[in-house]
Amino acid sequence: MLSVKGVTKFFGGVCALDNVSIELREGEVTGLIGPNGAGKTTLFNVITGFITPDKGKVLYLNKNVTKLKPYQMTKLGIVRTFQLTKPFSNISVLDNVAASRCYGRNPAKNVKNARREAEEILELIGLAEKADVIARNLTFVDKRLLELARAIAAQPRVLLLDEVMAGLNPREIGDISGLVKKIHSKEMAIFMIEHVMKAVMNLSERIIVLNNGRKIAEGKPSEVQRNEEVIKAYLGESVKSR
Repeated sequence: MLSVKGVTKFFGGVCALDNVSIELREGEVTGLIGPNGAGKTTLFNVITGFITPDKGKVLYLNKNVTKLKPYQMTKLGIVRTFQLTKPFSNISVLDNVAASRCYGRNPAKNVKNARREAEEILELIGLAEKADVIARNLTFVDKRLLELARAIAAQPRVLLLDEVMAGLNPREIGDISGLVKKIHSKEMAIFMIEHVMKAVMNLSERIIVLNNGRKIAEGKPSEVQRNEEVIKAYLGESVKSR
């Protein structure tokens, strides 16, 4: 569905991505893990058009989309969330989601339809009772939910989730994990950066591991957990001993 082919990206003298190639498959949840500075967010930024790689390319449905802008990627159905949530702070939760329905893939025909569909999304996400709350007044957890709702409103075919569980307690992590399962479909590929190992291992059918800008492992969660290089670079000896 989406392929990254031999992508390399330098920032000054630092190689953030070193000849990275990955495949995202329709209907699959893929996890992306690695230590801080491994290149995970840089890879997300390349896929979604926020930065252009120095080498390599991004293919979506067999078309080269490497040089497209973020808004063009969104119109195609390549949509992301941000670890630092970025709602429109001075408008309501409902209007935030309705705004997303006016853009992206298959946008709503008019504002009335956008608001109606936004209400349905908020019901799905669990924010229906806070539809009229101004976004800046939401709690940390609800801002996370709003970020997810806005992404869903753009009708993604490829959904990139950037640490949607960061800073949450175990109950909240369980709630978000349940939502990811609920919104996933056989037509959608989900690619998620996550440091909450239990969650990403449970949700993902396949795990990709980056370290120092290189892909060092890829496979089923059980395979990745046993990989010696991954244990050394990221997971730690405690995983090895289980």
